[in-house]
Amino acid sequence: MCGIVGYIGEQNSKEILLRGLEKLEYRGYDSAGIALLNGNGVHVFKEKGRIADLREVVNPDVEAPVGIGHTRWATHGAPSRVNAHPHQSASGRFTLVHNGVIENYAILKRDYLENVELKSDTDTEVIVQLVEKFVNNGLDVEEAFRQTLTLLKGSYAIALIDAENKDVIYVAKNKSPLLVGLGDGFNVVASDAMAMLQVTNQYVELMDKEMVIVTKDSVTIKKLDGNIIDRDPYTAELDASDIEKGTYPHYMLKEIDEQPLVMRRIIQKYQDGTGALTVDPEIVNAVLEADRLYIIACGTSYHAGLVGKQLLETWTKIPVEVHVASEFSYNMPLLSEKPLFIFISQSGETADSRAVLVQTKEMGYKALTITNVPGSTLSREADYTLLLHAGPEIAVASTKAYTAQIAVLAILATVTAKAKGIELDFDLVKELGIIANVMEMLCDAKEEMETIAHEYLATTRNCFFIGRAVDFYVGLEGALKLKEISYIQAEGFAGGELKHGTIALIEEGTPVIALATQEHVNLSIRGNVKEVVARGANPCIISMRGLETEEDRYVIPAVHPMLTPLVSVVPLQLIAYYAALHRGCDVDKPRNLAKSVTVE
Repeated sequence: MCGIVGYIGEQNSKEILLRGLEKLEYRGYDSAGIALLNGNGVHVFKEKGRIADLREVVNPDVEAPVGIGHTRWATHGAPSRVNAHPHQSASGRFTLVHNGVIENYAILKRDYLENVELKSDTDTEVIVQLVEKFVNNGLDVEEAFRQTLTLLKGSYAIALIDAENKDVIYVAKNKSPLLVGLGDGFNVVASDAMAMLQVTNQYVELMDKEMVIVTKDSVTIKKLDGNIIDRDPYTAELDASDIEKGTYPHYMLKEIDEQPLVMRRIIQKYQDGTGALTVDPEIVNAVLEADRLYIIACGTSYHAGLVGKQLLETWTKIPVEVHVASEFSYNMPLLSEKPLFIFISQSGETADSRAVLVQTKEMGYKALTITNVPGSTLSREADYTLLLHAGPEIAVASTKAYTAQIAVLAILATVTAKAKGIELDFDLVKELGIIANVMEMLCDAKEEMETIAHEYLATTRNCFFIGRAVDFYVGLEGALKLKEISYIQAEGFAGGELKHGTIALIEEGTPVIALATQEHVNLSIRGNVKEVVARGANPCIISMRGLETEEDRYVIPAVHPMLTPLVSVVPLQLIAYYAALHRGCDVDKPRNLAKSVTVE
């Protein structure tokens, strides 16, 4: 959830680190810091808040060819300058940044650091104090670092510098993402390639329980037993222009507008030379061989998985279960004889999902990852990968990745159905083309969505979303979008469930956003709307062309009934955006949240 950057070379590292941290703010933030190493020693600058706040406290006169930096999302200790990274050892010789959670930090503190006074409330500080303790006991720095790593339980991505040796950055990884970037006369460290795309697009992936000795001219990867690992670099397929806002005021608005383009890109990427949709035959065979599919995901990806279940079961006739990753990991249900696990994750680094992947791999089961990031941890460790091709998503609130996930699941379902000999009565390529066109129309209706947001949500403290069938799943996503960026208490419910308890919360003027895109439940959801209106609710009905009535607030152009979630979510994304905007909220970086959830 946090972000790490590091640089070692001939240039002044300060601005490179600060720009890198700015690219990582989307991952989560509450404080930030950098440590600069030059001939005069280590210079540490830390501040609570944004990178802009950090810039205010960095000494502009300090130049250094070596440095490490960090943007923090709190797990241990409240957001503060003291708890911000980097952390230093008691003497100040060693300075360290860390992502992840050290589960046994209290035990390590008790057993090894009884006489060391810790300055922060973090688990991270224990690591750097251990390194110094082992060096004071006679080990060289590399061996002290290795010895420390063998004691850590939990997740970590670490970069460490030594005030007495400005030629090395010591790096290690376990469960948390970390890359080493290669340059001419310099090398870098980053949690995400986009952080250092400013200086290189050549990266080396790091695997769990590896440590790396990084100098300006070399990168040496070692297992904790000392064995050296050779690994070829890869080219990060990112366009620097893709991660800039351009003329948009916020990344979220830009990413909402990119959804039609993403739909067309997905069609192109999953077509063969004849124009037919295609998926790797090994993936299709794995689905066909399974007696049950288990979709594992979190948050927005979980909502996409619920829609995917509907598509896969309806079109392939294969049973599907959808589980929240954080619950599945600790409360695994009885499994079928031949399960296939499908992990959905925008970043491919979601810690809760990875925990399930590790468990199911140990049980000998196959796994497919659907992700936006090639080379990500879930992609590397699963047997198969389907890419979203959505381009970088920077805003914390996911939009284009959600619709991309549904589109890719739809393609998987149709290709699998065809392989089973099931004839579907539609052409998915054509239908996704229609979807893209409708998305464009909806994105052009920003003024109307802003009016709805102002009319229904300007002063409310809560909001309910209701729907039936797939509209219920979209309502869950709409509620999540609204609550995470506007801080309005929002909940999504199956329309028929309101009267089983929640309707007690309806007061005079309570906004209820109802989706009505499914013909077979259209009358039922409208009956639910009348129930809440009778209790004083202020209803906002968003319907599909052909099902609309005069009382509907907005009507979406018609698309294939099974694919309505791809378009009905767009108005909800825009309504959430404008609600947050008018409330003065930070749209792209909502409080307490992180884009890439890399800790359990």
